[in-house]
Amino acid sequence: MSEAAVETQSPKTQKKAKKPAKPEAAIPRGQPKSNRPWKTPKQKFSKIKKTVNRLSFEKKTALRDELRYIKEKSKEIKVQRKEAAVQKHQRRVENAERRLANERRSEVVQVIKNPAKLKRMKKKQMRMIEKRDISQVKVV
Repeated sequence: MSEAAVETQSPKTQKKAKKPAKPEAAIPRGQPKSNRPWKTPKQKFSKIKKTVNRLSFEKKTALRDELRYIKEKSKEIKVQRKEAAVQKHQRRVENAERRLANERRSEVVQVIKNPAKLKRMKKKQMRMIEKRDISQVKVV
């Protein structure tokens, strides 16, 4: 009986079977304008499925506390590093000053009272001469 019913219907009245919809990624695409064929086609934000797994209040507070603790620790570490750098710089400056003072103290000084000697000196000897304030330096 069913065969007869199918035969009596005309091809126009028969319902066509719907094809399953293809996802956009399966459609072959041509070369995009940007010449980046590895880029995937973008999806509308409204079509993207979003997760709604929200954290409980206790977990949120625990996370906040942990973040606050981490920030405080990192601040402390930064402050310690800065202090160490300042101390190192200060020590370096003090050492340089002490070294200079020691050099000045250990120098053998000879006062040139006759300025005519300077005219007779050679260039190399002139380079060796340095001016000092005699009030601070002990003359040997």
